[in-house]
Amino acid sequence: MVRSERQNREVAVRNIRIGVVEDDPASCQLVLDYLNRYQQENDEQFTVSVFDDGARIVEKYTPVYDILLLDIEMSEMDGMAAARRIRERDDKVVIVFITAAPQYAISGYEVRALSYLLKPLPWFAFSQELKKSIDMVRRNGDDSMLIETSNGQMRLNLADILYLESIRHTIVIHTLEGKLSINGTLKDMEAKLADHHFFRSNSCYLVNLKHVTGVADQDCVMSNGEQLRVSRPRKKAFLAALADYIGGGRWPA
Repeated sequence: MVRSERQNREVAVRNIRIGVVEDDPASCQLVLDYLNRYQQENDEQFTVSVFDDGARIVEKYTPVYDILLLDIEMSEMDGMAAARRIRERDDKVVIVFITAAPQYAISGYEVRALSYLLKPLPWFAFSQELKKSIDMVRRNGDDSMLIETSNGQMRLNLADILYLESIRHTIVIHTLEGKLSINGTLKDMEAKLADHHFFRSNSCYLVNLKHVTGVADQDCVMSNGEQLRVSRPRKKAFLAALADYIGGGRWPA
């Protein structure tokens, strides 16, 4: 996707949302001091939330954080257990463990942690890992969206969406893993996903062009084998959008 300069600036200045989970007040204050220093030295803006135990962040977790800085050894729920619970709801958040016990580092692979930092926490190592984390957040920033389900907010990878279907006042999101239902209109979702190669094939479907494998008469064939109707008034524009997505190729009209 080609961005405008304005879009690039919007991405660059968006606050990075960071959760700090640390039960030791002195260690927590050091992390907060380091975050403030990084903001000042690197022209960044953070929105920081602090939790004094893994149980506190897990109990009402919503996938709104970009980065989690997790202590591992905590009294009620340790950071590793918290990370496992968080991964059930959030596949995208960048996790960095901060620990005095290096033997936990291997376990970080279970929850796809980006890295771990050893206490006592040195500024240089912290700043390097934070830069890596921010770079990852910016690379992945446009690849997911937050949706409100009956069970609360969840983050959904756009690449996993096959298509969205409008059924009365409900949007059914068809994904590689199954279906999700949310309140809303297809018009609103079309606007939200306009820059992510989703196209309205008819009044009922908003199709992810990434998962279109071909066109058969009045239907588009999806990667899971489903065939979705492309309305006659939209077919020419649909084929043009599909050709543009695949890099200038042409589909039969």
